[in-house]
Amino acid sequence: MDNSEILDRAERVWEIAAYEIERLRKIYDKEAFCNLVRVLADHEGRVFTCGVGTSGIAARKLAHTLSCIEIPSMYLNPADAVHGALGAIQKNDIVFLLSKGGGTREIVQLIPSLKEKHAVIVAVTERVDSPLAKASDHVLLVRVEKEADSFNMLATTSTLTVVAMFDALCIAVMELTGYSQEKFAVIHPGGAVGERLLKKS
Repeated sequence: MDNSEILDRAERVWEIAAYEIERLRKIYDKEAFCNLVRVLADHEGRVFTCGVGTSGIAARKLAHTLSCIEIPSMYLNPADAVHGALGAIQKNDIVFLLSKGGGTREIVQLIPSLKEKHAVIVAVTERVDSPLAKASDHVLLVRVEKEADSFNMLATTSTLTVVAMFDALCIAVMELTGYSQEKFAVIHPGGAVGERLLKKS
């Protein structure tokens, strides 16, 4: 490959990502999204996120962003969860379970315990007919037509689209709750963002 071919391939990745995020606006379940925004805005407990592989990376991002808007959230490793860490989850806590196909063993095996503990389960998947979606209280369907790689297998565009959905969810909650810069400055005093916030406060 020469440089022009390399750049063409790289730019194609961005084209696919932009297409899928724009497509998300047309296919997402607006009622389910709004319901979940209100559930999070009214929630007084904690939020946990679980996923494996790249879904785990997206789950960590969601936990961090929710914490940034004063919704106490943490990532729970599914492997640790079934070895006692499920004890951190209590009644009415919200648990986001991420699985692209909705049948990931490490994720699905958490469901019986979560139901026994009366947690609120949010499925993030591309399959409405999956075991995960069927067992959940809320479902966010995120489905892409194409991944960025030539095999259409590597979790690239699908992960980016899930993160875009989470960002939209968090910003909507932030707006609904009236979250302020002053509150953000208290929990984010570090780095360039902290410097900007402290100058404004």
